[in-house]
Amino acid sequence: MTKHAITIIGDHFMLPEIFREAIDEACGTPPPMVLHTLDWPDRPMEFGMAGLREYQGTEDETIERIGEADILVTHLAPLSRGMFQQLPNLKFVAVSRGGPVNIDMQAAREHGVTVVNTPGRNASAVAEFAIGAILAETRMITRGHDALRAGEWRGDLYRADMTGRELSEMTVGVIGYGEIGSRVVKLLKAFGCRILVADPYIQISADDRNAGIEHVSLDTLLAEADVVTLHARVTPETTGFMNAEAFARMKPGAIFVNTARGPMVDYEALTEALRGNHLRGAMLETFAIEPVPLDWPLLKLPNVTLTPHIAGASVKTITIAATRAAEEIRRYLDGEPPLNPC
Repeated sequence: MTKHAITIIGDHFMLPEIFREAIDEACGTPPPMVLHTLDWPDRPMEFGMAGLREYQGTEDETIERIGEADILVTHLAPLSRGMFQQLPNLKFVAVSRGGPVNIDMQAAREHGVTVVNTPGRNASAVAEFAIGAILAETRMITRGHDALRAGEWRGDLYRADMTGRELSEMTVGVIGYGEIGSRVVKLLKAFGCRILVADPYIQISADDRNAGIEHVSLDTLLAEADVVTLHARVTPETTGFMNAEAFARMKPGAIFVNTARGPMVDYEALTEALRGNHLRGAMLETFAIEPVPLDWPLLKLPNVTLTPHIAGASVKTITIAATRAAEEIRRYLDGEPPLNPC
């Protein structure tokens, strides 16, 4: 009979104690668990290890933390090809995120290690945040806030040539119709706006069509939307696809919102589109480089709202991720196939 051991490497968002509680509940009498806490988000993610992104911790530190365990539960711990070679006992890894970019998946397969993830864990959080981002930008909320913080009363924001428009009279274009994009559309329906969806890999449902949702090409969406909100995944096809040409195709005075991933956007091109007032404004939650350089031009523009990659941060996200990871571990211990193999 295999003797199992679990190492949990959490952080200050995905608390290791939350993982442990979820595993206790799912498994009843789980194997021994050892808990570790990384410094994220108090310290930024790292990007220097070959083939890995968005992780924290060195190879040696992580190997020492995993030790002899055959099961790893983590959010950000890295697993490179060289590390798999030094972890012969490791057989199962549960990653509490949508994509295991902190793990060399080819090396995991070659070493017979099963990796599972928790897709959609923050879909509800990001969708709600996206709606807030759209409202903050369309209704000039952050402009008024910034002015009052600086001691200025922006009465001019009530002028007819300055004030924002209501979503009920606008066309909103949603790029990407996965877990998050579909939730954004569901929430947008309540505002009575015209909704366009661009995603070549999906078919919208009959209910969506009956509700007036229009499945269109990217070119049509960019040309007709008053607000463009990005919810695609980073792929070779989408990397940098929101470039100067794409922004030029957008309606004059349109608003761009990105609560997805930074590599899909050419930020220099976006800066020029905003500086030249071709776009009325932008709300940006993710960036090509994080943390953002303090001298970054977008930080200085008055028609941009910025947040530090926090759209997915909610208590519900934590609970969903821990619960799903725990269920995957229960299934592994009971000899059942994983629900979300990577």
